[in-house]
Amino acid sequence: MKIILTSLFFYFITTGHVVYSQQTSVDRVKFFNDTTTINATLTSDFKKIIQQKRKVGNKYFGTFSCRLNDSIEIKNPIEIEVRGHSRREICYMPPLKLNFDFQKNTYLYPLHSLKLVSACRPAETFDQYLLKEFMVYRIYNILCDKSFHVRLLNLQYVDSSGKKNTITEHAFLIEGEKEMAKRNDCVEWEKPDVPTELTDRNQMTMVAIFEYMIGNTDWSVTVEHNIRLIQSKTDSNSRPFAVPYDFDYSGLVNTDYSVPDENLGTQTVLERVYRGFPRTEDEINATLDIFKQKKDAIYAAVNGFNLLTSKSKREMTGYLEGFYDQIKNPSWVKSIFINGARTR
Repeated sequence: MKIILTSLFFYFITTGHVVYSQQTSVDRVKFFNDTTTINATLTSDFKKIIQQKRKVGNKYFGTFSCRLNDSIEIKNPIEIEVRGHSRREICYMPPLKLNFDFQKNTYLYPLHSLKLVSACRPAETFDQYLLKEFMVYRIYNILCDKSFHVRLLNLQYVDSSGKKNTITEHAFLIEGEKEMAKRNDCVEWEKPDVPTELTDRNQMTMVAIFEYMIGNTDWSVTVEHNIRLIQSKTDSNSRPFAVPYDFDYSGLVNTDYSVPDENLGTQTVLERVYRGFPRTEDEINATLDIFKQKKDAIYAAVNGFNLLTSKSKREMTGYLEGFYDQIKNPSWVKSIFINGARTR
């Protein structure tokens, strides 16, 4: 009986007969511009996914079910891949990539392949970490257009094998790199790795100060670690723009599994370290003016995000206030961003 049910499950997935949507396709730009939370269900063999999460290259069949804009139910066949590094090792639910373009002519096909960020473990504390990291993406959206958009899910994980309990928790999808580049009149960077200082200077200043603001040192341009590069589509000789992502090791999120970089001599991720290269005072102050102008919008976004607990909101705004206190003081600005700039 189990064999028959399993065969039927994969038959419906691969034939697409579980798609009960309109004949049109989702608009991927509108999908990420929409700020409402999607109630969705992800069905696959999670017993196998969790058991094999350390194996690279495995792919699993599944379905992604949801309603968009009060439409009829969408059940989209997908292919699932385990991704990531540290979270793959330490988390119960590993980070996943959802390949919506597994089968053509389905409603969600235009989304192509998207990264799914899940809570590390099924507990309220980890749900708040997830929501904090989601908010960090939104904060950077406020500061800079060249940033990844995200879409929040209230996601139910259903194990098709019947061996794992159903889990419901928050998760979010990250906009695809190609779509993020296109939205900014750019293309993905496909040339060899570049040194940090050969990227767009103004954009790199923004990234470095933002990473300092959130207390994140877990990034590198030269090896594209938690950084993606895009380039103007009209000027193939222009310098690439750096776009940051993956913020769970930041002080602003402050997960219990995040550890500071041992090479920086810090004791906790709450300690900020500026990792930008030298800039003039005028360059630093011009970028800091953007942060100052956007302060009220950033605080309003955090305080208006009702899924965060009062404690999480206080923690985030309190940590941000430490940054804003520093940049009000010219001597601190010079000490941190001028004298404290890295040289190699």
